[in-house]
Amino acid sequence: MVNLYDGRLAVDIAGLKMQTPVTTGSGTFGFGLEFTDFLDLEKVGAVTVKGTSLLPAAGNKGQRAVETPSGMLNCIGLENPGSDFFLQHTLPELRKYDVPVIVNIYGHSPEEYGEVAKKLDVDGVDAVEINISCPNVKEGGIVFGTCPDAAAEVVAQVKKNTSKMVITKLSPNVTDIVVMAKAAEAAGTDAISMINTLLGTKIDIERQRPVLGNITGGLSGPAVRPVAVRLVYQVAQAVRVPIIGMGGIMCAEDAIEFMLAGASAVAVGTANFVQPDIAETIAHGMLAYLDRHKLEKITDIVGLALPEGKQSMPLYKL
Repeated sequence: MVNLYDGRLAVDIAGLKMQTPVTTGSGTFGFGLEFTDFLDLEKVGAVTVKGTSLLPAAGNKGQRAVETPSGMLNCIGLENPGSDFFLQHTLPELRKYDVPVIVNIYGHSPEEYGEVAKKLDVDGVDAVEINISCPNVKEGGIVFGTCPDAAAEVVAQVKKNTSKMVITKLSPNVTDIVVMAKAAEAAGTDAISMINTLLGTKIDIERQRPVLGNITGGLSGPAVRPVAVRLVYQVAQAVRVPIIGMGGIMCAEDAIEFMLAGASAVAVGTANFVQPDIAETIAHGMLAYLDRHKLEKITDIVGLALPEGKQSMPLYKL
């Protein structure tokens, strides 16, 4: 990969080498190919594709998205064409671009997660992100995402069935996210991404009925950012694996806030709907921040806002 940013933004997330610390939030960037009219995929740190399951999934019925103050609710329901379609049609097209590919996966049992991971253990897939935490699915994900033992079982199954780097995506809809992070780490995850969306509901006061067909949906956008930063700040002090922070990132300053809180990389999600080339814009803003603070590389800022700066983070390779 030709480094477009002179190496200053390069990060290594548990062996996943990215030329910038900015990837795309699963479910907000399609399979990446949909954005090629607006953005050069090779200027993104990594492309994280939408949730992929063993078999095709239709998703939820009824209205699936609605705007909310400083954000949006969605209940897409993980609609996707399935792993075979991805391998036969999507991945060959993605491989034309010199950019790491992270595939978000989900299943309805630990064994099914393992099956999906095994099918995707192929050239062109650089990492898998385990979705144990989607609040929009009536079965499967929400159980795994809120129970430490269940989450650990899923992580262990995926690790057993893939040679790829494994990222576990955590839900904020739990009593103690640190417990969940530690369970995923103990089961062997290579990295953690956080946070997935918060649960929310929107009611149409004229119809006097919920707007979304699924009634509840995942809240994302700037409204959730302070919550997400707080959770990253907590988890960064408790685990040794690197964190990919996300939740309401709209600009470089937002992304830098996550990294100061202990994230080694970030994912931009809802902002992709507002500005399709936001991932590249954020990277350039990060370079400007480094220049402004006379810093050599982006990894220098990771964890600086923690109680004792980087010293309070468990040691791992940045």
